[in-house]
Amino acid sequence: APLPRQEHKKPPAIANGELCINGKGKKLRKPRTIYSSLQLQALNQRFQQTQYLALPERAELAAQLGLTPDLDTAPVKIWFQNKRSKYKKNMKQD
Repeated sequence: APLPRQEHKKPPAIANGELCINGKGKKLRKPRTIYSSLQLQALNQRFQQTQYLALPERAELAAQLGLTPDLDTAPVKIWFQNKRSKYKKNMKQD
């Protein structure tokens, strides 16, 4: 008698918040950071002071906001990049 076909289940794409590679060799993204209103308020206040942060400043801000379980400052860096882009776009329109 033929054996029943076993379904091959893929392991989770994201394990412990780290990037894994899928079957096609493409890297998968980390989950998007969702900011609380207090975190957004702090980020916006800091952006009003300065539009650019050095790595130590970024690390300090990320730690203050509780965004660094593994000392990953990328969410703060990306938020500032996006904010600068949005700011420049709005300045062009005015």
